[in-house]
Amino acid sequence: MCGIVGYVGLPSVGEHQALDVVMEGLRRLEYRGYDSAGVAVVADGDIEMRKKAGKLANLAGEIESHPLKDSLTGIGHTRWATHGGPTDSNAHPHLADGDKLAVIHNGIIENFSELKKSLVEKGRTFKSETDTEVAAVLLGDIYNGAGEKNLQKSMQLACQQLEGAFTLLAIHADQPGVVVAARRNSPLVVGLGDGENFLGSDVSGFIDFTRRAVELGQDQIVTITPESHTITDFFGNPASGKEFTVDWDAAAAEKDGYESFMEKEINEQPHAVADTLLGRSDSTGKLTLDELRIDPEELAKISKIIVLACGTSAYAGQVAKYAIEHWCRIPVEVELSHEFRYRDPIVDASTLIVSISQSGETMDTLMAVRYAKEQGAKTLSICNTNGSTIPRESDAVLYTHAGPEIAVASTKAFLAQITATYLLGLYLAQIRGNLFSGEIKDILADLADIPQKIQQVLDRSEQIKELARSMSDAESVLFLGRHVGYPVAMEGALKLKELAYIHAEGFAAGELKHGPIALIDEGKPVFVVVPSPRGRHSMHSKVVSNIQEVRARGAKTLVIAEENDESVQQFAEWVFYVPETKTLLMPLLATVPLQIFACELARQKGYDVDQPRNLAKSVTVE
Repeated sequence: MCGIVGYVGLPSVGEHQALDVVMEGLRRLEYRGYDSAGVAVVADGDIEMRKKAGKLANLAGEIESHPLKDSLTGIGHTRWATHGGPTDSNAHPHLADGDKLAVIHNGIIENFSELKKSLVEKGRTFKSETDTEVAAVLLGDIYNGAGEKNLQKSMQLACQQLEGAFTLLAIHADQPGVVVAARRNSPLVVGLGDGENFLGSDVSGFIDFTRRAVELGQDQIVTITPESHTITDFFGNPASGKEFTVDWDAAAAEKDGYESFMEKEINEQPHAVADTLLGRSDSTGKLTLDELRIDPEELAKISKIIVLACGTSAYAGQVAKYAIEHWCRIPVEVELSHEFRYRDPIVDASTLIVSISQSGETMDTLMAVRYAKEQGAKTLSICNTNGSTIPRESDAVLYTHAGPEIAVASTKAFLAQITATYLLGLYLAQIRGNLFSGEIKDILADLADIPQKIQQVLDRSEQIKELARSMSDAESVLFLGRHVGYPVAMEGALKLKELAYIHAEGFAAGELKHGPIALIDEGKPVFVVVPSPRGRHSMHSKVVSNIQEVRARGAKTLVIAEENDESVQQFAEWVFYVPETKTLLMPLLATVPLQIFACELARQKGYDVDQPRNLAKSVTVE
């Protein structure tokens, strides 16, 4: 997601100027993905700011045309649009308090609408569509009132009113040599120098200048000056952060110390799911998907849904089919985008086409969406890249908030896509009256628990890695699943093909006896995704029977099961337990160990897991 950099320094520290430090930090943070960039510095009692939509080159050109004064206090931001499109006016920083205060922000202010209404009633004005400007105007309002013209105290009081996930950085013309920052559910780290200090979304924002860093805790505020950093909680109570030394180089810092972007992105999945859920419901549990742009009355009349996608995204669609049909009682078809328009599909104005694409530029999917629109269907895009072509050409969009996914093989985008399809399904159930509001609220509460359950899976990852290391000479692996476990099995097989270049196939477990069982021979590794015994008992017993069938023929059975399901142990050579959750939500947990397994197996073979051979991140040709 967004990149954030802050800097304060003394005149005696080398040749460092705030602008140079901030721009270098933003360059290091480009890997996070963004659609606009901006900087602000304190100079001669004023705030000087430059910001432009597009890449850093655009901002650099603007600064070259309109130079900034020398300064030793500055902040910078690369924005990935959420509230408001990627425009110059929506880019950060945002100014307030007579343009003497500058604020940058990562995250989402959930109650920005209520805050904005209150500020407008006070006569405050706004220049952008962003939630960030609301935070800036609120901070400025407090600064001149209860904040007593103290930026640190003002930030504390402002954060007490803010809801959501955010990192905020602020500078004020009246307080040169000071940057104040706040953190809630969004990353922020302090860099410690000699006569200078830094802030960054991660250490790559300042790795060229220092390797000493402080990790902030939840709901903390830090004030940096050239010679100090002070940490408090949101109520002004003294607090402390965890100091550490960065022992990797600048290139590795972009990976947060992980050996590969893929490993990093696997470990970012709790945040990817949480961020995709963030701000999508109000305090009563009612879903508010403002991005959709289709009249709810029109959506309520939908009689059929067709999901269009390719590769991993198609498996997210397969998971969505089970959930949406169950919650909404609408028939759902899942089609490979490149096959859709060549079979003369039956679509009309009552058909909703849901396209799923991480990049929003997948050519097969784009052409399928265009064809569907020509046939009169309504089109909705689920996408991770703001402003890309498929969302622009669709009638509606539901953005995932997984942040940039650098590794070619998708991991966190897949879980974010599943999460977004669940939100869509629940929203349709809400407007159609298929579920009571209390039922939707309960499901959303279960979804809200998923990130910490994913983290539990990640915390146990060494068990999966050991299995992968023991199987580095495997030439073929099979995957079995039923119900929502079936697309999980197919995704597990795809990851192994993409990364380790070995034969792997995912089957519906019930299909085993109709042919695939012929592939089973002595020692054949077979992963089995076992459904919960608490739900569909017949399904659980049937999958256990499948395990017995393949084991009787010499297979090595590797089982993904729910905690406390002891019935599988006697039939498996290896069992990995995931936390208990509702059946329809299980793919968000069961997929993760299969990702880790594929990544580690490929690493053991010496392959580049970020750039697998013959593959591209975005397929922009048919």
